[in-house]
Amino acid sequence: MPSPAAILELAIAQLNGVELNGARAKFEMRLTIAAMQLVKRALELGPANDAAEHERLSALLVESGGLEHLNRRLCALIRDGALGLSSPAVAAHLRATTLEKLAIDQPTYAAYRRALERTGR
Repeated sequence: MPSPAAILELAIAQLNGVELNGARAKFEMRLTIAAMQLVKRALELGPANDAAEHERLSALLVESGGLEHLNRRLCALIRDGALGLSSPAVAAHLRATTLEKLAIDQPTYAAYRRALERTGR
């Protein structure tokens, strides 16, 4: 049984081969393909990214709980001034999380690509 990501990849390849007339139809097809590619990346990268984020938050906060709970806790600590970017661990976590989210949402974003190059990924 092919994975959902593999099924999406086949559908994307099929749609990429469709010849369309008219600027509107081409635009709508590009939007559809881009949405499907985003969903494919989310299926492929999301679980590992969430696990890495959860691990970083648990270590940073020395606390357990679900990812949403830990994120809310981090937000509260930042809002209250107990944590901030002056903490290397907070800055590293936020940077890593941002890069993981960009890998799904905007992997061709130029600033994301430069950040990857700087980190050696």
